[in-house]
Amino acid sequence: MKVEITGKNIDITPAIRERIEAKFNKLKKWQVDVIGGHATVTKGPGKKHKVEANASIPGTQLVASAEHEDLFGAITEVSQKLERQLNKQQHKPESRRATHIDKPVLEEEDA
Repeated sequence: MKVEITGKNIDITPAIRERIEAKFNKLKKWQVDVIGGHATVTKGPGKKHKVEANASIPGTQLVASAEHEDLFGAITEVSQKLERQLNKQQHKPESRRATHIDKPVLEEEDA
């Protein structure tokens, strides 16, 4: 999987690139083909770092963003949000309501 990383008002160092790629590779434990990923790192005013990430999987796209004073804290927060979305997407078919066909029928007793 290829991860594109874009920096706005910040240079992307090898350590930042390695951390983001490691977090995207961690999504593979859900046994889903992650088609592609894109992360945007922005340094805003007031020493705030904002990280936005998109991950494409078959059938849908996961989107998350986080803002934190610590850059690596923001990266971790975004990866946790992506994992929660992926977990929800994986368990979505199981969480649907059961149909009434499977409901047991109570027999009436003759008095």
